[in-house]
Amino acid sequence: MTKKIIFFDVDGTLVDVRPSQEYIPASTVKAVQATRAKGNLCFLCTGRSKAEIFDHIMDVGFDGIIGAGGGFVEIGDRMLYHKQVSRTAINHVVDYFEANEFDYYIESNGGLYASKNLIPRLERIMYGDLENDPVARRTKAETPNHFIGSLKEGYDLHRDDVNKICFLEKDNFPFEKIKKEFEQEFNVIHCTVPIFGDNSGELSVPGVNKASAINALIDELGIPKENTYAFGDGLNDADMLEFCQYGIAVGNAKEALKEIADEVTDDIKDDGIYNSMKKYGLID
Repeated sequence: MTKKIIFFDVDGTLVDVRPSQEYIPASTVKAVQATRAKGNLCFLCTGRSKAEIFDHIMDVGFDGIIGAGGGFVEIGDRMLYHKQVSRTAINHVVDYFEANEFDYYIESNGGLYASKNLIPRLERIMYGDLENDPVARRTKAETPNHFIGSLKEGYDLHRDDVNKICFLEKDNFPFEKIKKEFEQEFNVIHCTVPIFGDNSGELSVPGVNKASAINALIDELGIPKENTYAFGDGLNDADMLEFCQYGIAVGNAKEALKEIADEVTDDIKDDGIYNSMKKYGLID
């Protein structure tokens, strides 16, 4: 058998983030494990840093990680490369966001570090009025949000171990203004998490993207490009879908991504990944 390699975006593709507590559809877990049993390779290819790749994701079983939107590539326990934000650039971000009262967080492989008011804002979005609404309190107790629970508060955000920075939208502060401020130091793109708002975004190391990371990885492993498959849902997956031989948009993907995909499968909650992998013979 000729070995195939499959790349999975996480948010909205591998993981359904629409409920308050994210989950991976059982059919997706089955498909990943079945194709690896056939000798194929499965890699995460995500904007998340390692601190946000929770145990319930890794327990599915993967051969490695492309994380931080291509900022690092890990094969098993071996780091192929890791590119981080300079201290000068992170100081610029933190000082600017604090002066303009943004809610944001810093991503590193060792942790996710939150600005002062980020967690209360996210809790209002995810759960509701925790102070006055018993339903909101029950939701938090019964289905706690993995992401909120992983955030660390009270740390100095001027750090030396930063992969990227994500910010929530701020009223009357257009995305283009942020882009203009930081485009000389960062790759500035819209964030793909809907609850963060239309003018939310992320700042990452220039020249880093999912496609370049995949190219470096398959070159390292000696796997031909014609044996590559990618699943995604957001516009930050466009370069990945265009690079891989088979670029597949899940049914819940952004319409603009569907337009460039080789195929559009079903919604992830309706077994979209499983159905597509079966169609391509990646599973029996």
